[in-house]
Amino acid sequence: MTAPDESGGAVLGNLTNGASSPPGTASLGRVPRIEPCMARRTQSTVAEKPKAGRRDAVSSGERDASQNRAASHNYFLLEKIEAGIALRGTEVKSVRAGRANLKDAYGLVKDGELWLINAHIGEYEHGNIFNHEPIRTRKLLVHKNELYKLMGKTQQKGLTLIPTRLYFRNGRVKVEIAVAKGKQTWDKRETERRRTADKEAREAIARSRKS
Repeated sequence: MTAPDESGGAVLGNLTNGASSPPGTASLGRVPRIEPCMARRTQSTVAEKPKAGRRDAVSSGERDASQNRAASHNYFLLEKIEAGIALRGTEVKSVRAGRANLKDAYGLVKDGELWLINAHIGEYEHGNIFNHEPIRTRKLLVHKNELYKLMGKTQQKGLTLIPTRLYFRNGRVKVEIAVAKGKQTWDKRETERRRTADKEAREAIARSRKS
């Protein structure tokens, strides 16, 4: 009978000397080194969408395509409404390019329709033989109740329809048209004095902020 300490010593000696361990006995020899697995970064194959450029200021409604600055100088603007306008393709492009002028334009109710007279829209510079005429009568689009209101207003003595600005709203050209009353000479002088006073006040405020 072999002593437990001797057999145990023999097994321990075999294990420490690197000998093969008996069946059913876990090996306590060299443990294989496990290298850490680093995750590799893979480049995304999804193409990035190009950033959309800034929209045109006129088309997005951030500023007017044309403004009738003489309207407030020559008329009292009593009431304003928004109207659509029937334009050709080249006219829309010219308006977007800032080639519209409302200085001598006015509105007229005739045969149950509202019309814009003498508005100047320059020819489209990249147009062809189908380019539009710069000055022509153009139809304005309003609701029937607004049309009847304007018809009644213009029948009053001294009142007329004056377009004040041309602009885009949701990609469509719109006209702001005002019921206006003509100013006398002294009225125009008073308007000019007020403009001068307002300008001087703004300049004085700007100077005070800088100092």
